[in-house]
Amino acid sequence: MTIPTTGRIEARLAELGITLPVPGRSVANFVPCVLAGQTLYISGQISFVDGAVVHPGKVGRELGIDDAKDAARICGLNALAQARAFLGDLDRITRISMVHGFVNAVPEFTQHPVVINGVSDLLVEVFGEEIGRHARFAVGSSSLPFNTPVEVAIIAEVAP
Repeated sequence: MTIPTTGRIEARLAELGITLPVPGRSVANFVPCVLAGQTLYISGQISFVDGAVVHPGKVGRELGIDDAKDAARICGLNALAQARAFLGDLDRITRISMVHGFVNAVPEFTQHPVVINGVSDLLVEVFGEEIGRHARFAVGSSSLPFNTPVEVAIIAEVAP
């Protein structure tokens, strides 16, 4: 895979000191991205870095909000890496439309939106308000794959 070194979003990533990870492979019978028309669906991403879950555990028990928010940011970085690998260039993204956020939390935890701000803040930081602000949901889950605290899926509009 050739990583683009030019372009508005690549320049913004460099300015922010962000290096996107190598995109992970699917661990089940699905693909990382699907393009339907001009809508890009990015499959659920977890807080995997170098083959291991960062901040494993349940929010409200093993993890606090700050670690969970960091895990959400990592999910966003993984999603951007998948999108770049699939599209070839993140400048093709014209709008982040929707973020689906799942938080592996104890039943009494109620700060799911604060946790998912980790990915929402990243997207606005990288793409700016006009392209990066999105609709979303943030819900609790009794468990997530590999004991990850957060899973995030993203829907984006892309230029042809």
